Amino acid sequence: MLESARVPFRIKIIAKMVKNNLNLRYRLYIFLFFILAFMFSCSSENTNSAAQETRDFKMGFTTWSFGPNIQDVDNTYTFIENNADIYTEHIDNKIPWNAWINDLPLPTEFTNEITGRVNRKIANAQLLLSVSLLNFDRDELAEDFDGTTPPYLNMNDVHIEDAYFKHIKYLVNQFTPEYLVIAIEVNLLRINAPEKWNAYKLLIENVTSRIQQVYPDLQISESIALHNLYEPEIANPEEYINEMTNYMNLMDYAAISFYPFFKNIHSQNEFQQVFDFLHNNITKPIAFVETSHIAEDLIVPNLNLAITSTEIEQNLYLETLLENAREQDYKFVIWWTHRDYDALWETFPDELKDIGQLWRDSGLLDENGVERLSKTTWNTYFDE
Repeated sequence: MLESARVPFRIKIIAKMVKNNLNLRYRLYIFLFFILAFMFSCSSENTNSAAQETRDFKMGFTTWSFGPNIQDVDNTYTFIENNADIYTEHIDNKIPWNAWINDLPLPTEFTNEITGRVNRKIANAQLLLSVSLLNFDRDELAEDFDGTTPPYLNMNDVHIEDAYFKHIKYLVNQFTPEYLVIAIEVNLLRINAPEKWNAYKLLIENVTSRIQQVYPDLQISESIALHNLYEPEIANPEEYINEMTNYMNLMDYAAISFYPFFKNIHSQNEFQQVFDFLHNNITKPIAFVETSHIAEDLIVPNLNLAITSTEIEQNLYLETLLENAREQDYKFVIWWTHRDYDALWETFPDELKDIGQLWRDSGLLDENGVERLSKTTWNTYFDE
């Protein structure tokens, strides 16, 4: 939560503003979905070779493109091929509920995107598949392609469970990943819609069990937003922390989503305090399934937001992250975007540019493809 002495701002304020402005975050992802679905549909067969593994943990990126063109997408996969031994396909958009519930053909927009990603699969690199059950406010099920949410009495109703099982099974069958995040940032549902939490847990437990029966070797987890777990600004924080960490310790591995600038964390000591909190509470192997830190000041006047950062600060976070990964035997680390996505951001509609700017300047390369200090640090650890 963006708490700052310099700028008294909270991530919950962003969430409220987003919700009150026609759900900007949701519209941003859907806008990108339709752009990238077209590009992904132009299949590109990939004969990539992965980097040799010489570390105890793996390092990689999501396939988030830095630009709007097919070549930009292809270049993103090529960069991952050369600089990672694991990568993430992050599916955080709509779910074709109606098709799954009523055994109808899947929407073309959905199948085109999935096919394009599968055709670009990087050979010999491990794959994490992250899939969101929840919408972008993390308070309800994700919407269908017509903008509706399937009706239910409880979130674990049988028709919802069966549909989500079909959805996950389809995606796992298409991608054949080594790791699965079966739901993204689920602790935000516990915060934003606590009345749905128990039904959610029953739903995801049943779906996970069914997926494990089909894919017994697949390692499955649900991701937790660490910036909403560490020093949370909610009622009864200790109860919440204990509940969530105990829940995480039931999974195959602890899947962590963390963006330090959302918590106004800037120094090595502050970074390490968060890692120590995590290590003191988690008993399962840890994987950072999405993380990054901005390398430039983040100034968004319309959101009353100003967070300072530099290339040096970004590198300090990455150094601290990778050193903890080595010392604490993490499974892997996924950096959100390898390159600043100014070119992609320029194509956003005006109403989406403010929210879309939040993660824009967090690449290891700047918008021109020039390497930052953090890329040198990445190379040092990656080449060990």
